[in-house]
Amino acid sequence: MVIFGHKAPLTAVIGLFIIALNVVIAIAGPWLAPYSETQTVGKTWATISAANWLGTDQIGRDMLTRLIYGARLTIGIALVTTIMSFAIGITLGLVAAVTGRWIDAVLSRAVDIVMSVPLLIWALIILSIFGQTLTSLVLTIAFLDSSRVYRLARALGMNLASLDFVEVARLRGEGIWWVVWREILPNAAAPLMSEFGLRFCFNFLFIAALSFIGLGVPLPYADWGGMVRDNITSLKLGRAAALYPAAAIALLTIGINLVVDWFLSIDARPSGAQAEM
Repeated sequence: MVIFGHKAPLTAVIGLFIIALNVVIAIAGPWLAPYSETQTVGKTWATISAANWLGTDQIGRDMLTRLIYGARLTIGIALVTTIMSFAIGITLGLVAAVTGRWIDAVLSRAVDIVMSVPLLIWALIILSIFGQTLTSLVLTIAFLDSSRVYRLARALGMNLASLDFVEVARLRGEGIWWVVWREILPNAAAPLMSEFGLRFCFNFLFIAALSFIGLGVPLPYADWGGMVRDNITSLKLGRAAALYPAAAIALLTIGINLVVDWFLSIDARPSGAQAEM
């Protein structure tokens, strides 16, 4: 299969299929789910039946329905936070690389302070101050993740800023924003696209981890990390309720990594004059 002008290996095709399946489920969730998100339809941790294909959860809600709604929220939050973190990190990183001097020093030291403390500790502090809401969760993760994106964007920007075509643009009298968006960013797109997949995967797992310890998506919304936490006791009773959301998290993570590995292999291939040597 040829995708984006490159022949995709079987692993990449499988990864794209997994991602596409999750996206379709997330978008069409309300039409695919057999019940409403909070509806109680049976006994606690009921086994698989014709009415409940994956059984029920800790208070008798349909597990399949909760998984479908959880896909929409978990994937949606991870996507929004990743987009926001890239918008912040790329903008500040490339501006710091182009301007240099005190702007670069101030931004880099601020990022060093953020990265010197584990993300989970930062999340605990920020969410305890601003409260556990969807808005505070999204803004917190986007802010923390932007520090990682900043480091990559700054490194790429500093390498590209020293090349001839950037110097020519400066000699023409182009402003900083022109140089950043028209000269540097297009040439840094390939590694940034690969990093986007990795950061999305990290944010996806980070949200699941926060929900598992009770600091993620607030009730009564369904998300996969919270579903694992709520149904973990079912394993002692021989029920598989906690395994379904855990398997969904693992499957999407594998699919994203398969596609990112393919993107990285494309970016690593020689092109142009290098390919002819």
